[in-house]
Amino acid sequence: MSSQIPAQPASAKALLPLALFLALFLGTGIYFQSEGVEYAFYQLPSPVAILPAIALGILLSKQAFEERIATFVAGVGDSNIVTMCMIYLLAGAFSTVAEATGGVDAMVALGLGIIPASFLLPGLFIIAGVISTAMGTSMGTLAALAPVALGIGEATDISLPLLAGVLVSGAMFGDNLSIISDTTIAATRTQGCSMRDKFKANLKISIPAAIITLLWLVSYDTSNAPLNIPEANLWLCIPYFAIIVLAVMGLNVFAVLGLGIVLAAAFGMVAVDYQWVKFSQDIYDGFSSMQEIFLLSLLIGGLSGLIRQQGGLAFLAKAVEAVTSRLSKHKQRSSALGVAGLTSLTNLCVANNTVSILLAGEVSARLAKKGNLAARQSASLLDIFACVVQGVLPYGAQALLMGASFGISPLSVSIHTGYCFILGAVALVIIVWRKPLEDRIPEQTEAVT
Repeated sequence: MSSQIPAQPASAKALLPLALFLALFLGTGIYFQSEGVEYAFYQLPSPVAILPAIALGILLSKQAFEERIATFVAGVGDSNIVTMCMIYLLAGAFSTVAEATGGVDAMVALGLGIIPASFLLPGLFIIAGVISTAMGTSMGTLAALAPVALGIGEATDISLPLLAGVLVSGAMFGDNLSIISDTTIAATRTQGCSMRDKFKANLKISIPAAIITLLWLVSYDTSNAPLNIPEANLWLCIPYFAIIVLAVMGLNVFAVLGLGIVLAAAFGMVAVDYQWVKFSQDIYDGFSSMQEIFLLSLLIGGLSGLIRQQGGLAFLAKAVEAVTSRLSKHKQRSSALGVAGLTSLTNLCVANNTVSILLAGEVSARLAKKGNLAARQSASLLDIFACVVQGVLPYGAQALLMGASFGISPLSVSIHTGYCFILGAVALVIIVWRKPLEDRIPEQTEAVT
């Protein structure tokens, strides 16, 4: 992201608004957790939690009041922020329309129809991964598959925490790769790279981790487990697969999502008598489903503008660089470790992978540029380590949802999310021990500083 308003020298004081936001968000979550409230860390909406931080950022500024507001508005209106928000709306519309026409049921039925009972746990991991990649949401995937997995668990002696952990693992695998996931959108826009390039960079780390996970899951004997396959029209899977193929081919994301919405509606009108009026309503419902992340992205853009102008982001970048340079003398490796560590720490605080990427994105872009790290690599590491931490957090939305659905402790769910632990380990091994990461490729990047 960029701003035409000159920044002040590096200053730790400028980070106080960010600290206030994290304190409010984390403190409220801890309080509600101690009170036994479900989804404790989601009781205070993040767009509301950031408002006092914005007010503090404006008060700390040394500019004239009108210039302070101009700085905030410039951050809100940054081209990367606005583009990201428009993609959120289209992704929400596609997800809602495809689900309304029966696409989710079709994806579940397709997956369950092709896996044998003896391959149940690896199969559930793959199904969750495919559905999450297609839908772009780990939460939507878990909501669709939880009843299926719970039925399997109740009819067999398979551990419910293990089943829940396998579903979360697969859902996070797909969410990390999906081109319509809000994490992918945030990572690519903040780092200035294409979704196709980020997707390819992710595969180099995610696939080895997935293979190790599958080998682990194969060791469990599930040959006696029953499979109840729901009835669905499998033709409704086509829009999901279409957007994956089009995205990998490099088609512009706006075109991909636009075509996906049209395809989902067209197949629905043919297969289930989907009506035009319902189509328009579902598009709007999809827009509404992205309201929180849409507003938060705009507000974080404005807050980042204030913090940047006051020298906070420069200070944070120098601090992270100083720490990681002690871990590795190679600039690219230390930059990669900085991106990974900053994202992980932020996600531990806010328990939301998309928010953590938005908060860490600009500093990560600065670290990547200074360390000559390719934008696709920094985007991939942002998304991967946000995925790792989110998947293993017992107070994350995924563990809370599966804990509530299965009637088990969220901690027992997070302990069994093997893929997330393996993904983190594989990513660190690749960062530390492989040959230096390839040079930054200017043609792939946009202005991000």
